[in-house]
Amino acid sequence: MDLVALEEIKRLKYRYLRAVDLKLWHELADTITEDAVGDYGTEAAGEKLHLVGREKILEFMRENLGPGIITTHFAGQPEIDVDGDTATGTWCFEDTVIATEFKTIIRGAAFYEDTYRRESDGEWRISRTSYTRTYEFLHTFDDLPNFTLTANRWA
Repeated sequence: MDLVALEEIKRLKYRYLRAVDLKLWHELADTITEDAVGDYGTEAAGEKLHLVGREKILEFMRENLGPGIITTHFAGQPEIDVDGDTATGTWCFEDTVIATEFKTIIRGAAFYEDTYRRESDGEWRISRTSYTRTYEFLHTFDDLPNFTLTANRWA
């Protein structure tokens, strides 16, 4: 078992999630391959997304996760299998999305199904990522009469 590769892939996934949550698009770009595929989606948005290519994924993130959208993603319990310069991984995750302009909070959980590739520079990158929700729910700010957002990095 390649324990170094396992740790590198774990750090890669954590860096990917942190870059999404902190809107660090340049750093996010370095976590995915040029030909990456992203199958994302939330039932709250009405349809799932199938994005092909780093630029399409980044374009979607920049356009849809601006300052009015606060996200947090927590992933753990990774099951990673390494086969030379490729790997697969399953991660349990929970996320919260606070859409301040729509006064909505979305919470959910899912399992990420990822594939990874070690590229010519020796770095692991995500070549495919997708998830299927195990649950999702939403609240409006009106549903939570005492809800007060006391901190917002992007406000």
